[in-house]
Amino acid sequence: MDNLMQPFSLRVTEILDHAARYHPNRKIFSRNVEGPIVETTWSYVHKKARQLSKALQKIGIKKGDRIGVMAWNTSRHLELWYGIPGSGAINHTLNPRLFAKQLTYIINHAEDKILMIDLDLIKILEEVLPDCKTVRQVIILTDKKNMPKSNLPNLICYEDFVNTEDSDFEWVSGHETEACGICYTSGTTGNPKGVVYTHRSNVLHALASASPDMINLSSRDRIMPVVPLFHANGWSIGYTAPLVGASMVMPGREMTPEGLYEMLEKGVTVTAAVPTIWLLLLNYLKANNLKLSSLERVIIGGSSCPRAVIESFQKDFGVQVLHAWGMTEMSPLGTICSFKPEILELSEEEKISIQETTGHPPFTVELKLTDDSGNKLNNDGKTQGKLWARGGAVVEQYLKMDQKAVDKDGWFDTGDVATIDENGYMSITDRSKDIIKSGGEWISSIELENAAVGHPSIVEAAAIGVSHPKWDERPILIVVCKEGKKVSPDEITDFMLDYVAKWQIPDDIIFLDEIPHTATGKISKMGLRQILINQKYQHPELR
Repeated sequence: MDNLMQPFSLRVTEILDHAARYHPNRKIFSRNVEGPIVETTWSYVHKKARQLSKALQKIGIKKGDRIGVMAWNTSRHLELWYGIPGSGAINHTLNPRLFAKQLTYIINHAEDKILMIDLDLIKILEEVLPDCKTVRQVIILTDKKNMPKSNLPNLICYEDFVNTEDSDFEWVSGHETEACGICYTSGTTGNPKGVVYTHRSNVLHALASASPDMINLSSRDRIMPVVPLFHANGWSIGYTAPLVGASMVMPGREMTPEGLYEMLEKGVTVTAAVPTIWLLLLNYLKANNLKLSSLERVIIGGSSCPRAVIESFQKDFGVQVLHAWGMTEMSPLGTICSFKPEILELSEEEKISIQETTGHPPFTVELKLTDDSGNKLNNDGKTQGKLWARGGAVVEQYLKMDQKAVDKDGWFDTGDVATIDENGYMSITDRSKDIIKSGGEWISSIELENAAVGHPSIVEAAAIGVSHPKWDERPILIVVCKEGKKVSPDEITDFMLDYVAKWQIPDDIIFLDEIPHTATGKISKMGLRQILINQKYQHPELR
């Protein structure tokens, strides 16, 4: 009696087929790199993706070939999202914010045969291409009249390339466990590592992400991914939106508060970005006395979301905050903080405290805590331990690495330190390699940072540990003030006393004009430590 149901392959092209079949006229607004905002539909994306697949096959692209894509969030990028795997090739996303050496490394490591890039990134390409050993063709994502001038030979215009073919094309078939995309980690400790997503893992992840206790996305929504499609935070949205037939707004490369507000007012109901983006937007809205006419939910991930941001969105603008956590190795979604029935009974202030956690995992994701010896710890909301994950969209092995990335039971070490409460709500307390351990006690850098950012004069803060002769390590705080604002160290520490214990208060506060960030927008603790080294910094008691 087994196997009596119809076979259905979990391949990402099935998602786009569904959107074109049942949501053909759902609108997609896109700010193209050329400047204007254009309007397309899922039916149009479906047509262009099939044309692209056909064109790629005609120039000799075979199943399993890697194609590097360096592009902003536009409707053309969505066409690549499906046209590349539809041809049997693998979509390798490239982050233009990486250093040239990092880009060269991952292009060569992935063995990309074709590069497809936005026209404004041509300078980056000119720098890296001479050292890219496997690349045989470059396609510029624009039309003929906007093709850039370059010394690079044989550049192909995307629109000409695609429009030479019709859409009479049948997607390349295969097993659902075949590779679909590659996204590299940020490489904070050594070279970036390639995470290979399968068709199956992407479809499972999209199904889980859309569910009511996660993003809660439907055909009635219009979602704007501010998080870029070129790194993991944007992966799920490119598949989840057409899976449920949602409309999309693609903001392009314009990340200013003014530009984002203009696109949000295109009827966006859901959006997603890192906290720094929303801090800037909130300041812009308040300074200009603006409202958000359609926005209902904002997904905040990439780094810990300060309580002040949660409160401002919900109390000042009536927008629900969904605090999220994930990793490149998890496709990326690990948890989202939606409210279970137990939470609905709490006061509003207690609910916000819950929202400061990163929430609970969806189906397909399993989490656990262990001590340093590997012993499983209780989910009591207080006990801190190493955070491990496993599931249907979690990495098992990195590209071209013989050793598996998981233990014998399939658990992946996230590198995070966390607590999990009895209802499954998880809170990241620190990165294991960034723990501030003072006198045998852990101090959460995240709690310190969130407390500091709550001060009305501070726009960004980072806490790191520095050597101390008695306590092993002590925390210091690096602060960036809002434009035109000044605040003294004593004012900051007095403010923080309402949120953290006195013994956890930073021993020193350093003011910078700018805090360094990684290519994925996270605070670079490595970069901060290098600044301190360059300044020959010592703890105040050692000077």
